[in-house]
Amino acid sequence: MPDAPSSSALPPRPVRAAGLSVRWRLTLSYVALVAIAGAVLLGVVALWLLRYIPDGPVYSSDPLSGESWAPNRTDLIRAFVPAASGALLGLIGVSVLGGWILAGRVLRPLAIMADTARAVGDGDLGARIALPGGDDEFRRLADVFDGMLDRIQHDMERERRFAASASHELRTPLAITRALLDVADADPDPDVPQLLVRLRAANERAIALTEALLLLARLDARPPARVAVDLSLAAEGAVELLHEVAAAHDVRLDAVGDPVMVRGDAALLDQLALNLVQNALVHNLPSGGSATVRTLRLGGQGALVVENTGDRLDPAVVATLVEPFQRGAGRTRDGAHGGSGLGLAIAGSIVDVLGGALELTALPAGGLRVEATFPLE
Repeated sequence: MPDAPSSSALPPRPVRAAGLSVRWRLTLSYVALVAIAGAVLLGVVALWLLRYIPDGPVYSSDPLSGESWAPNRTDLIRAFVPAASGALLGLIGVSVLGGWILAGRVLRPLAIMADTARAVGDGDLGARIALPGGDDEFRRLADVFDGMLDRIQHDMERERRFAASASHELRTPLAITRALLDVADADPDPDVPQLLVRLRAANERAIALTEALLLLARLDARPPARVAVDLSLAAEGAVELLHEVAAAHDVRLDAVGDPVMVRGDAALLDQLALNLVQNALVHNLPSGGSATVRTLRLGGQGALVVENTGDRLDPAVVATLVEPFQRGAGRTRDGAHGGSGLGLAIAGSIVDVLGGALELTALPAGGLRVEATFPLE
């Protein structure tokens, strides 16, 4: 039985019939324009000049030599038409050469774009068009194409890092599960309740990580519609849901601020606030810490600001915390913090999808300030 075709296989390229190149079509267009212009000029001469010259014998009277002969319409046509036709044919020949050269110069940016696209298709994501010169239609198209390539290269590099990190993170709970099962299998009298507790913890960790990965995939695949949403409701809901978590971590959690209407999606803003507040609680001081959630108008936009106490952070590390699986101490996990390392990554994706901006700042006394801003309604 033949294998079913892979859904990820590239579609076959269409087979196109051979035809004239764009350069030849432009050249022929120039030639046709020159030929029509020459024919119109000759027609104007024939209709508006030769029509007033009589046909037949024409004589003029000369006082000195007497009667003399003058050319008539037929004589002028016989003398003019061959010379005009030759000039028109020569002009058409020159227009072929000139049109070919001009078409080549006009289409040169397209050839550069085609070479760049071919290089990118062959795997060189760093190739760019970078057309020199002033602003015109081709250069605007080239700049748009280069911008698209920048975004594609950035997204693909991020996806490679994300896939590698996700594989590493998912391997951990699976390895823990296998180790627990191996130990239980080798133990003649295993502690089944304790084994079930550990297996459940490993399974919950894998489920949480998988759900976070699915959420990131959905955010990238289908941007939501934006409607008027009260940002303060999302903040209050997150504080209410995580109140017990704050108590368990011995963190004082406060929420302040007035209603702020922004354009967004209620479910995503709830998830954003939940992730930011949870991150502020988990990555805090061992005891006696604090976290503050505020909503306010900031610079003509609505802002959700979450600040928390904690260890001092290197500003260079803070700039990478929105990358998947990044934590304040790098790509590590400790028993106190746990977490999948996707909280701020999901927050960054939500902010991007909703057309906002996310800014992370290391506080001088320790801890982190996260500011998410959105357009006001």
